[in-house]
Amino acid sequence: MEIARIVIDGTALTCAQVTGIAQHDVQVELDYSGLERAQAAWEAVGRIARRRSVYGRTTGVGANRHVLIDGDDDEAGHGLRLLRSHAGGAGPLISRELARATLAVRLNQFAAGGSGVNPDLLGILTRALNAGLSPAIPSYGAIGTGDLTALASTALCILGERPWRGGVDLPPYRLSSADALAFISSNAATLGEAAIACAELRDLLDAAVVVSALSFTVVRGSDEPYGVPVHEARPHPGQRAVAALMRTLLADEPITPARIQDPYGYRALPQVHGPAMDAAGQLERVLTVEMNAASENPLVDVAGDDVWHNGNFHTVGAGLALDAARVALFQTSALTAARLGTLMEPSFTGLRPFLADGPESSSGVMILEYAAHAAIADIRRHAAPAALGTAVLSRGLEEHAGFSTQSARATTDAVAAYRVVVACELVAAVRALTMRGDPPKGEILRTAYERVAAAINPDTEDRPLDADIAAAESLLPELSGLALGT
Repeated sequence: MEIARIVIDGTALTCAQVTGIAQHDVQVELDYSGLERAQAAWEAVGRIARRRSVYGRTTGVGANRHVLIDGDDDEAGHGLRLLRSHAGGAGPLISRELARATLAVRLNQFAAGGSGVNPDLLGILTRALNAGLSPAIPSYGAIGTGDLTALASTALCILGERPWRGGVDLPPYRLSSADALAFISSNAATLGEAAIACAELRDLLDAAVVVSALSFTVVRGSDEPYGVPVHEARPHPGQRAVAALMRTLLADEPITPARIQDPYGYRALPQVHGPAMDAAGQLERVLTVEMNAASENPLVDVAGDDVWHNGNFHTVGAGLALDAARVALFQTSALTAARLGTLMEPSFTGLRPFLADGPESSSGVMILEYAAHAAIADIRRHAAPAALGTAVLSRGLEEHAGFSTQSARATTDAVAAYRVVVACELVAAVRALTMRGDPPKGEILRTAYERVAAAINPDTEDRPLDADIAAAESLLPELSGLALGT
């Protein structure tokens, strides 16, 4: 079911909604309650700054925090100089989708209240999103303690000093010098990328269970490992969920097990895939808190009529959750490769080696193992925890970093590689079922099989398989929908 419009209110943004806005240009609507909170914070910080120092508004930033900004300097554009100096990212531009995710998250953060920016900016970001626009944001410039370069680049688009990407421009808006730090003090780019990666990962993990069940029918596995007593004995949530889904998917499959005990690819599926689902669920919970939080420094406290200088800009928690998800993803990817290996073996499939057809020397789908292991090698490389690094910046004042930005980027790449791994297993499983002439009997697995079989080339003689893999990748969201429909 397509979402026609997403309401932004500062309290309820989800990873799936960020993905819809970023990838599918779903329109957004700004809820009045969010606008009210932003208005109240803007009015409050104006009063507060007249009686006490407010970091970035009445002072310099970083190691210049002790430098007071007098009225003449403020009028001369202290904040505008801050934006121009911080729009110093490097490397290739991030994708349009990731840039739009940045806008969506920052808009929602403004609606949460606490930033003190002029509420006009919420309307500008809303119009930019609904016009299909995105800022040009370089890849390098953040280490998990604020996406300053990304948001400074965005601010220059708002000012009219840089063009928006998307074919049209919004009228320039004279961003107040006093609003400059409040606009850029956020991890919106990191959180936006993490949100998309998380949503895609959760869908892929669901689809992978359907693919595993198709492979199970090929090898005539034993369903004992999915029995209720097994998982009540060790009731981890993800493990129980995977086992329950396998029981549902296999309920109408009249399979007589071919062996008393299967290889780990089938027997330990709940114990290996379940932790990946748990890690993805924890990641989504962390990101949901982050995206709907007023993680501002300083935080405008409207009720207390004051500001609080704080460290909520530090996203080490999100980085750790991202790191954990990638490590768990590697483990289940390796299990996918193990199942793929069984589909190459006649002792498991009852078919020719590598599901080959034609002359005896034919290679069949042998190359799928190479493609899968190449992708798994990338997942393993990206699984290295970004949180093991740190940095000391700004003359020693900022003496720690969690590198959640790099963790989000590694997760994006790992998820893309995992999509290939799952697609390789899917191509092999569907080919084996087609060659055997014995498709699944249960409605869900039969539907999954038929959709994939109709999309890939039915020729079983040696031929290029890259189009098959691409077709299988494109159908994984449908398989995720089938899994969720159970």
